[in-house]
Amino acid sequence: MRIMICEDAVLLREGLVRLLDDAGHTVVAALPDASGLMAAVAEDAPDLLILDVRLPPTFTDEGIRAALAVRAANPNMAILVLSQYVEERYATELITANSAGLGYLLKDRVADVTEFLESAANVAGGATVLDPEVVAQLLSRRRRDARLERLTERERDVLALMAQGKSNSAIAAALFISEGSVEKHISALFTKLDLETSASDNRRVLAVLTHLGADSGATS
Repeated sequence: MRIMICEDAVLLREGLVRLLDDAGHTVVAALPDASGLMAAVAEDAPDLLILDVRLPPTFTDEGIRAALAVRAANPNMAILVLSQYVEERYATELITANSAGLGYLLKDRVADVTEFLESAANVAGGATVLDPEVVAQLLSRRRRDARLERLTERERDVLALMAQGKSNSAIAAALFISEGSVEKHISALFTKLDLETSASDNRRVLAVLTHLGADSGATS
């Protein structure tokens, strides 16, 4: 897999390069800021872009704006965003802006090499992968939504695991239930959330996350 990194912290940037190289991937570029990102993406055509939420010069939203610009120019570009903390507004902006092939992880997750590499591969493959802490905050924020209140506790558990990019079999294993039960819970929660079901797990996850990430003023 061809990967591009945009991260201002030298140690993390170089650590990611070594980690990905050791895993057999090719890092086509490792940039310290987003100033030359669009040109680099156009020239190197990476399969996955990994970038920080906060980049120079202001360390506010440069990374998110760069990610949105890249997706606007390259709708199929897979992007994995890394953040020091859960930045709900930025996560919501990304989630609602485009479709699959998107990840938002806390930087602490990089320490778990196996999990991080799996997440990167899943995002590059078109999946939507969110950090559990991001999922928890989005769920908590929309707790007052009448549709969300229709869900049972088990359906909430299934929804949270779906949002983390888990397959039905992985959800079943995590909750110690059968895959058939997982399928029934998914069908039920989509009905209760007034969301159209789809044969694609990634599209269903995106639909749920779009609902959870919508502005609090959205129509209920």
